[in-house]
Amino acid sequence: MTARHVGADEETPLLRSESRKRTKTPLPWDQFTILLFLQLAEPLTSQVIYPFAPELIRSLGITHGDETKVGYYVGVMQSIFFATQALTVLHWSRVSDHVGRKPVIMTGLMGLSLSMYCFGLSRTFWGAVISRSLNGALNGNIGVMKSMLAEITDSTNIAQAYAFMPIAWSTGATLGPVIGGTLSRPAERLPEIFGQFDFLKKYPYFLACSIPATFSIVACFVTLFFLKETVRNPVSVRQILRLSFKEAALESDISTAGSKAVVVDDKSRPLPFKRLLIPRVIVPAANYAFLAIVDITLRAIQPVFYSTPVALGGLGLNPQQIGYILSFYGTVNGVTQIFLFSRVNDRFGSKRVYLVGLASVLPVFAMFPFINELARLEGLTPMVWGLVVCQSLMGIIINFAYGAVFIFITASSPNKASLGSVNGLAQMVVSLMRTIGPATANSLFSLSIDQEHHYMGGYFVYYALSALVLVAVWVGTLLPKDTKYDSEEESATS
Repeated sequence: MTARHVGADEETPLLRSESRKRTKTPLPWDQFTILLFLQLAEPLTSQVIYPFAPELIRSLGITHGDETKVGYYVGVMQSIFFATQALTVLHWSRVSDHVGRKPVIMTGLMGLSLSMYCFGLSRTFWGAVISRSLNGALNGNIGVMKSMLAEITDSTNIAQAYAFMPIAWSTGATLGPVIGGTLSRPAERLPEIFGQFDFLKKYPYFLACSIPATFSIVACFVTLFFLKETVRNPVSVRQILRLSFKEAALESDISTAGSKAVVVDDKSRPLPFKRLLIPRVIVPAANYAFLAIVDITLRAIQPVFYSTPVALGGLGLNPQQIGYILSFYGTVNGVTQIFLFSRVNDRFGSKRVYLVGLASVLPVFAMFPFINELARLEGLTPMVWGLVVCQSLMGIIINFAYGAVFIFITASSPNKASLGSVNGLAQMVVSLMRTIGPATANSLFSLSIDQEHHYMGGYFVYYALSALVLVAVWVGTLLPKDTKYDSEEESATS
């Protein structure tokens, strides 16, 4: 095979319509299961602090007893993760294109572990913020794992793979709060077991944080011993330390066959960042960003709406009732994604699934004021509860859009070697959206129900967010009509 031929294979665009029907390739369950297991680490570490975060802020004394400031400081502590992740995730993904996925994944898992242990030992607000910052900065695994998933699948089974992705996140997002709520302040909650440990009295949140931290270490060893590298001819860390980055990348592309060396064409290596800033990459990344901000604003508004008194525009539910609703949503969503996404995507195509998923949020937002008005008139009647359940079920449809947009992002990479960089770019803009989304949505909600202004009858937030959905749908129309992910085997035979 000539150098030119190799380069042409690798440079074959991953975005192309398929004119022929292909036999469905079975998922590589051994490696795919490992990836699902590794993905548990992030939701565990991010969600474990939610139950005790307000209590932690109060105990640190940063609010000086002012309850109105608790939410603000909790928000800062939670958002800092996405802010630092936005600053580093692209760099981690680009590094993984050169050194391989495994070293970066292991670094990310060790970073998660270190930051969670530090968070459990934090006794000041800034100590907690720095630990949370490390949590986001040292972990670039989201984009890297998506790249790896794309590399072990092809166009016939990638939709099936993405259908299983919510399992990891839903499991971690369920176990994290349970761990955080049960094991925080263990010396007080479970004195018969932990009451004699002075360390746990001094650091009441260390035990809860140590569980996901230890899990991350276990996941790191699983990566080391069982996960297979998917990057061809990765540059070793030793080469990077010994040579300049450019020289190391060149050396990695030299393979010997007997006494002859074959130099692979430059096009088979990761492309410079500026060459990724093309419409084929930017459009799917922009759609992922809009999807993320629409989804996270909905998730931020929901519990606030449920807990706000009926007279102020909510339902006045207690935390236990809210927990039941969110648990119901999470369970049904996981089952629905597993059994329906792949079939729906194959039947209607990724673009239609994406647009319908986004548009489904419009009636979800519209139902908030309707439910509140009905509760004002009749109280929390079975009709109101039925509408709440209906709204939760409708809120599941947007999650189909995630699998669809992931397929577009995977297919948009100019060459296979740049897949990590493309995922990193997309994840960077998404992290930015997730940093500003909740604060913006909750600020709009507070502005809407403010008794002095009472914008649009107290429902201004839903008009504003509905306008955001319309913009997101318009951006979605820019996606290609009928595209598929080309497997490496297809490229080699084309």
